[in-house]
Parts: sequence; C-alpha cells; structure tokens
Amino acid sequence: MTERENFLRVINFDNPEWVPTDVPFYLLHYQGCNHEGYAGGGHDCPVGTKWVDIWGTEWHKGHADVMGFPRGNPLAEVENLAEYQWPNPNDPRIIGKLQQQFAAYTPGDYLLSGSHRDTLWEKAYMLVGMENMMIYFYEEPEFARTVLHKIMDFHIGIARHYLACGIELAFCGDDLGTQTTPLLNPTLVHEFLEPEYERLFSLYRQHDVIIHFHSCGHIEEFLDMFMRLGVRILNPIQVKANDLELIRRVTNGRITLNGGISTVTLMEGPVEAIQQEVRQRMWQLGRGGGYICKPDQGMPWSPENYQAYRDTVADYGRYPLLEATAKS
Repeated sequence: MTERENFLRVINFDNPEWVPTDVPFYLLHYQGCNHEGYAGGGHDCPVGTKWVDIWGTEWHKGHADVMGFPRGNPLAEVENLAEYQWPNPNDPRIIGKLQQQFAAYTPGDYLLSGSHRDTLWEKAYMLVGMENMMIYFYEEPEFARTVLHKIMDFHIGIARHYLACGIELAFCGDDLGTQTTPLLNPTLVHEFLEPEYERLFSLYRQHDVIIHFHSCGHIEEFLDMFMRLGVRILNPIQVKANDLELIRRVTNGRITLNGGISTVTLMEGPVEAIQQEVRQRMWQLGRGGGYICKPDQGMPWSPENYQAYRDTVADYGRYPLLEATAKS
C-alpha cells in the first residue's frame, strides 16, 4: 500500500496499514498567503525587517526563527472601510506564484493541496486589530460582518484557482482557542464565522475536496460546527488544552485527528516518556483509524527526542494496534 493509499484509508476509517506521521501533500499557495507583500517580505526576513502584506497590514520581524507580528492594522477604524482596497484574488501578482507551483507539479504519491492560511478570524484581527475586532462584534456588528464577508470573498476567489488546478485537499484554519477556553464566545463564532466558513467549505464539498482545519488551543465547543462544515481532518489537538477522550468520542468515524503528541513531553523527555506518550495516543486516538500521529505544536525539538517519537510510531503504529502495547 502506498503512502497516499494508506492516508486515504486513515481519513476514511477504512482499515489502514499504519499510523502516518503527516499528510502526504504537494502544496500550492498564492503570493501573500504567508503574509508576504506584493514585492516580497515575509517571515524569513532578518530581525528588524518591517513590511506591508497584500492586505495592507504592517508586519514587524522581532525575533529570529519566529514569524513576524502584525503591528499596523489598516481597518482599525470603522471609517477606514469606505476607502479600503481589498486584494483581488485574480491579480496576477497574487496568483502568479500559485500558477508557477502548479506548472512544476508532477502527480505522485501525495495529494495536490491548496492553502488558506488565516482563513477568516485571524485575517480579520490582522486587518482590524484583535481587541478592536472583539469590540466591533458587539458595537459595530455590520462592520464586522462586512469585513468577514469580504475576506471570504477573497478566499473563494483563490479556491476557484485551486479547483482549476484540481486540488484534492484544502488547508484552512483559525486559532479559536486559548489554553483553557475558547478565545471567542461560541455564540459569536456560530453567528459571525460559521456562515462564512460554510460559503468556502460548501464549495469544496461540492468538488469532494478534503478539508483540513487547524485551530490551536481549546476547541471542544466547536466540534459540532466542524462536523457540520464537513471538516475531515482537525489539527493540532493540543493535549493540555483539551479532553482528548471527549474529542475522539465525539468525532470518531467522522473527523481524523492530526496531532495529539504533547509538546511538553517531546521537548523535555526523557525518551521513555516520549515512547509512552506516543503509544498511548496512538491507542487512544487511532485504534480504529482516523489518526495522524504528530506533535501538537512545531518546536525546535532535540534530534534525540524527535527520533524517539518517529521510531515509536514506526515500531508500534502498525494495524491492528494493541492495547497492551499502549499500556506497557
């Protein structure tokens, strides 16, 4: 069985041969997807670099090996909306990179994929400012709805370019949780965000595109929403922010969980603790399929600790998984 075939069996809960450690993909993305401007910029710039992305948000690179932070918000004031120029998803400066990447694509043992980084909520607070956006949900709801709708108009335009290329998987996401609770009141998420997600995700569902959604933090209150929206893969399933038993029970057979390996354990070790963590999570989250065994955050792991994680998946992640192995 190829890596692609095994992955598709994983997400379909259909007797895969092994637990994978990642999604096999070839990724397309547009200029600005990773916060670049029309003329460049981005998080690989030297510390101290400032740039403006395609949305007009100003970014500052403050630390090595860490992405920049948005410091200038073009829609911080409601009155700025009237003169604001929204980026055009058909602009050659934006989609040229996507087209170049597709021209270099050769079908293989992976899924052709497209990226919608900062799909909605995160893009909104980058444009408006997080505190401002939270206030405007209550004090300027029509402004908030307009901003969200226009952001999603852009993503739907980008999605049509991805679909023309024949993508099979779409990476989407917004960080909706803190370490203990939702970041936003779930009522606000369902009222303001869910209808806009539905516009994009229904387009992808019509074309049988697999929807992968990333949300850091505590996301238990949004599981039903993710299932309504047709999310097929959910990442990163932060261990210390969620009840993993609850998440698996609610989503079993419907959503593949991607992550779930404690960053703390993987950073601190020792190797024996990492091995136990990996065995436990594979049994807890993946014994019926539907699990990609991966750290719940990206960090500068020590080579020894990271290799212990990889080796444990390789040694114990063959189906059928054994409960005795997880508890040994």
